[in-house]
Amino acid sequence: MMAKHSVQLNAAVLVLVAAVSLAATGQAVAQAAPSIYQTTLMEPNQKTQEVTTEELRKILAEKSAVVFDARSPLEYAISHIPGALNVSEKPGVPISVYISDVAEIGRAVSGNKAAPIVLYCNGPFCGKSKRLSEELVAAGYTNVRRYQLGIPVWRALVGITEIELEGVRYVVEKDRTAVLLDARDPEEFKAGSIAGARDLPLSGVKPGKDVGEVKKAKDDGRLPMEDHNTRIIVFGRDGALAVAREAFHNLSYFPGTFDALKTNMK
Repeated sequence: MMAKHSVQLNAAVLVLVAAVSLAATGQAVAQAAPSIYQTTLMEPNQKTQEVTTEELRKILAEKSAVVFDARSPLEYAISHIPGALNVSEKPGVPISVYISDVAEIGRAVSGNKAAPIVLYCNGPFCGKSKRLSEELVAAGYTNVRRYQLGIPVWRALVGITEIELEGVRYVVEKDRTAVLLDARDPEEFKAGSIAGARDLPLSGVKPGKDVGEVKKAKDDGRLPMEDHNTRIIVFGRDGALAVAREAFHNLSYFPGTFDALKTNMK
């Protein structure tokens, strides 16, 4: 009888040990699983490696590679990842298969074909960075990678892009739904701003979500609450990140001075 109980006890212990081991393994797998910031498309048979969003942020902060926006100059002017460069298009190529000029990239890196280069474009379904990476490799460049998740994922995870003066002029002229936000102090805004701009003073922005001036702007209509894809341009102060936290997807920040913007908008 004791032997029978001993066998049953041992079996129960083995089951318990196995369950604990399985749970521990599951926890280890969960802990090892990458976050969304640490993932790539992981496409098979690619000629150049991808970088993650986390890696790209580190690359930009440390300036450990030259980051190129592989889209057209106008797309770049309208919105680009802060710190990225852009070059002109390859001559004689139709817009449907747009590709940047490898010779221009060569000049940007002073002819150093071992220079670390990272490319990006309009995301998973965009072929611009792939085409450019393949041409660079064929031209002898040895350290080319891609952020193939591109601008759409950067916007979703990081929040903001930069816009150039040409881009601001284009948006104001072509997109009547666009919202311009003046992040300077209220007194500065009252003294004069860009035509049609709305005030969102950075001095009233508080940490967190749905608080401070951002919440007020959502409630009083300064922020487009019924269409979060509306183009939003923030200027005057760097308050763009606070707006990005409220899930506005098409957001750009003008990094230049207000005086430069006002002079060039006339």
